[in-house]
Amino acid sequence: MEQIFETQRVTRDNIIRLVEAFSTEQLNHIPVGYGNNLAWNLGHVLVTQQLLVYRLSGLPGYLSDELIDRYRKGTKPEAPISEEEITAIKEQLLTLVDQTAADWGEGKFGEYKEYPTSFGVTLRSTTDAMQFNNSHEALHLGYMMAMKKLL
Repeated sequence: MEQIFETQRVTRDNIIRLVEAFSTEQLNHIPVGYGNNLAWNLGHVLVTQQLLVYRLSGLPGYLSDELIDRYRKGTKPEAPISEEEITAIKEQLLTLVDQTAADWGEGKFGEYKEYPTSFGVTLRSTTDAMQFNNSHEALHLGYMMAMKKLL
C-alpha cells in the first residue's frame, strides 16, 4: 500500500508544481477546446479521491457536500474559483494523502460498494479504488500539462 500512497503524493506534488506558475486568473481561464480549467481540475482530483475511496467505502470523508457538488464528475466551472479556495484545495491535496494513509493503517476501510467506472474498470474494494484513483489523477495531470501550453 505504501507504493500507492507514494505514487499519489508524487502525482499531487507534480500537479501543485504545475499550477504554482499561474495567477488565479490564468487558473480560471478555460482554454479553447476544453470544457474546464486548471483550477477545476485541482478540485476534481481532490473530490474524486474522496468519492471513490471514502464514500464508496461507506465513510463520510473530509470534504463538504458543497465542495463535492462543485467538482464531481459531470460538473464544469460555473464561476471563477477564488485564490483562497485554490490555496485550500492545494493544501488538502497534500494533507488528505497522509490522512488516507493513516485511516488505512487504522483499519477504517471495510465494505466497499462496487462501482463500474466510465473508464471501463469495475472497482470492487478500497484497494481497487486507490489504485484506480492514481490512474485518474495521472490522467488529469496530463490534461493539465496540455492546458498549460495554452495559457
